[in-house]
Order: sequence, then structure tokens, then C-alpha cells
Amino acid sequence: MSDRKYAILGDIHSNLEALNVVLEDAEEYGVSDYVCVGDIVGYNADPVPCIERIRGISAATVQGNHDHYCSNTVCLDDFHPLAARVVDWTRSQLSAEHIEYLRNLAYTARVGGFTIVHSTLDMPEKWGYVFDTLEAEANFSYQPTALCFYGHTHLPVVFDKHRGVERRPYRKIMLELGRRYLINVGSVGQPRDGDPRAAYVIYTPRSKEVELRRLEYDIRTTQSKVREAGLPERLARRLELGR
Repeated sequence: MSDRKYAILGDIHSNLEALNVVLEDAEEYGVSDYVCVGDIVGYNADPVPCIERIRGISAATVQGNHDHYCSNTVCLDDFHPLAARVVDWTRSQLSAEHIEYLRNLAYTARVGGFTIVHSTLDMPEKWGYVFDTLEAEANFSYQPTALCFYGHTHLPVVFDKHRGVERRPYRKIMLELGRRYLINVGSVGQPRDGDPRAAYVIYTPRSKEVELRRLEYDIRTTQSKVREAGLPERLARRLELGR
């Protein structure tokens, strides 16, 4: 059995203050490997430093929808105006090297016996959401491993498939043989579950334990950077609400 310990994070969304706190916490817990379920960029004001930090820790990373749109010249006419504005701004901050890095990220990956994806496993490039048990059931049909971590909704939740599919919040899970799990790791940089603290997961295969970690970070600094960059005020305000 592997002695590895994984920090699994996602939806960083250019929030350097939150990312730094998460990585410091993971190091204190003796994490050996880092995994990112996508959306390094978007919404906040530090896309380049966040990309550099993820690359610097050699995190196994899949592509999120914001990573995709910010690294490709996709028409944004169908986007919400707020989202389109941030994508345009983020594109202007990225070098050719950063664009190439984001563009070349795979949609799905297997790491240490488990699967990672940003959205859904059936059509990951379509950026569908898994909110309920019906959507999770469809995802399980394409899940090649007993355990899969995902992001995109910014809501930490576990779907547990045994005789049926059960949805529940979690803080700590002991994985059981014969069950299949689809676990959302929450968001580092823009939580939406009413808790503004940064979220990520530590997974320890030897003990079969998945733990959701919640951490305070310097929200005020992140908000100031959003405002100084001229990004929408709503993005700054929502950070303190966790919405």
C-alpha cells in the first residue's frame, strides 16, 4: 500500500492568498503529491502567480473551463457579461508560455489509482455540472476507478454509489471496499457553500481517508487586488460571503 498523501485542490481562480495558505497547510500535513482539478485562473487578480505556484509544485492538473476560455480565442458573446469581462482581462495578463500551459492541460487524468476531472467524465469538454444524484449516476457510468475527484461547482460534496447513489456533505470520509465515490473538493479561491474559507482535500490511500480542510486567509488583500485591477466589484464582495 502506498505511503503517499495527496493534496487535491481546485477552482483556485487566481486567488493567490488562498492558494498560499492551502499549500502551507498541505506542507505541514506532510503531503507528498499535489493534484489540481482545474480552474487555476479566472475571477480574481493573480492568474500568473497562481499558475507559477501550481507548476512549481509539479501538481498533476486537468483543465477547467476558465483555463480553457482564458487560453483560447473563443467567442464570448454567449457569456454572462461579468464572466466575459474577467476572461478578457485574464487573457491580457498571460504570456504565450502560460497560455500554452493552460491550453495543453488534459481534460481528465488518472493519478495514483484515482481519477480527476474538472466537470464530468462523459463529455468533460462540455463543462457540465454534477449537482445531484441523477447527474452523479450518469458520471459513474464513465468512471474507470472507484474514486474520482472533481470541481466546477465550488461545493464540497460526496456522491457515494453502493446500491443506489447518495449525496451528502462531508468533513472526513473513510472509503469502503465495494463502493464508488465521486467527491467534489470545494474551491480554494471562490467557495460557494456559504463558508468563505478556502477549501481543499487531503487523501491518504493507506488509511483510505479523505479529509476536507477549511482555512482562513487574507480575504481583504484579495479583494483589494480585484478592485485595483478594475474587475467587477461583485467578485470582491462575494469572497467574504462564500457565495
